[in-house]
Amino acid sequence: MPEYRRMDAPGGTFFLTWVTYERRPLLRSPENVARFRLAVADIRQRHPFEILGAVILPDHVHFLWDLPPGDGDFSKRVGLIKTRLTRSLDATERGAAPVSGSRRRHRESSVWQRRFWEHTIRDERDFEAHMDYIHYNPVRHELAACPHAWRYSSFHRWVREGRYDADWACCCDGRHVSPPRFDAIANRAGE
Repeated sequence: MPEYRRMDAPGGTFFLTWVTYERRPLLRSPENVARFRLAVADIRQRHPFEILGAVILPDHVHFLWDLPPGDGDFSKRVGLIKTRLTRSLDATERGAAPVSGSRRRHRESSVWQRRFWEHTIRDERDFEAHMDYIHYNPVRHELAACPHAWRYSSFHRWVREGRYDADWACCCDGRHVSPPRFDAIANRAGE
């Protein structure tokens, strides 16, 4: 089995992706999105971090997090959020898919894939590329026609703060938009 090593960058900014088990659309229901948000809020209170950007899609989530100075343990936070959400689901949702012997031995349910993907943000350009990737992701997955049309995204907050134009990458009113290119990120983002 390969040995996985995570970047150690205390106080860093991280792009994170985690995916539901077998890409089940667990986060399609507004109730489960609310449960997920409560899990994130609960863990943020106990283990602070700042959410710079986020998108919740039916079968995966993307985040940009800033961790406190001297703290680089995003893995702990991801694990706690996954556990918190899993425990909030009813037994039917937790066990909807058959679980392998390996997952049973590791006491894993059929809610999340075992691993997650992370990338340490290197500079402002890298930050902007990953933020754009997060906000364009619902369009990329054909869940919305434009970034503003997806409600489970930090895009709306960034528009309110004046960091994005409300019509960024928007094709409403017959506008023709060339989609942003994210080849390098998509190949690394665990999608």
